[in-house]
Amino acid sequence: MAYRETEKMRQRKAAARQKIAMCAYKCVADGGFRNARVTHIAQRAGVATGTIYRHYESKEELFAEIFRQATQREVDKVAEALTSPGNAKARLEYALRQFAERALKAPVMAWSLIAEPVDPKVEEERLAYRKAYASLFEQAIREGIEEGCIPDQDAKQSSTCLVGAIAESLVGPLSPTHSEQEGAGENDNNSSLINTIIRFCIQGLTGTRR
Repeated sequence: MAYRETEKMRQRKAAARQKIAMCAYKCVADGGFRNARVTHIAQRAGVATGTIYRHYESKEELFAEIFRQATQREVDKVAEALTSPGNAKARLEYALRQFAERALKAPVMAWSLIAEPVDPKVEEERLAYRKAYASLFEQAIREGIEEGCIPDQDAKQSSTCLVGAIAESLVGPLSPTHSEQEGAGENDNNSSLINTIIRFCIQGLTGTRR
C-alpha cells in the first residue's frame, strides 16, 4: 500500500520549513547572506543541518526564498506609499523616501538585497525585485502624465532609471565598509542623503527643481 502523507504531517513539515526560513532571515538580517551559514541557521532553528536539506534542495534555494520574502515586504511598503494622498508626483516622492529611509534603518538587510554579491539563483530574484519596483513606479508616472504633474515621457524607461538611481545611490552608504556616524549626526547625515536622492530623482523625472 502506497504511503499517503496526512494533513497533520503536511502541517508539521510546513511549520518546520517556515521556522527554518525565519531563522535564515534573521541570520541574513544580522550579517548578510555571506555570513548566514547553514550550520548557524540549523543551530538557530534547533535542527540538524541535514534537516534543512530535507526542506530545501540547496542553500541557494533557501536563500532565494529568503530574498523573495524580504523583498516582497519592501515592495509592499512602496506600493502602500504610492496610495498616499496627493498627486502622482507627491506619491512618487513619498514612495522613494520610504524606500531610502527603510534601507538606511536596516542597512545590513538592505545591503544584502541591493548590492551584496550573491549566487545566480538569488541574483535572479534580485532582478525580479527591481522589476517589481519599476512596474510600480511606471504606473505612478503614467498617472502623473495623465494628471499633468509629470511631463510626457517614456514611463517604462523612466521607472527603470528611478530604480537604478535610488539603488545605486544607496550602495556606498549601505556598504559594510562605510564608516558609520554616531548619534544624532548619523540621523542628520541620513536626512541630508535622502533629501539629495529625492531631489535628484524628482528633478530628473519632472525637469524642474524641487
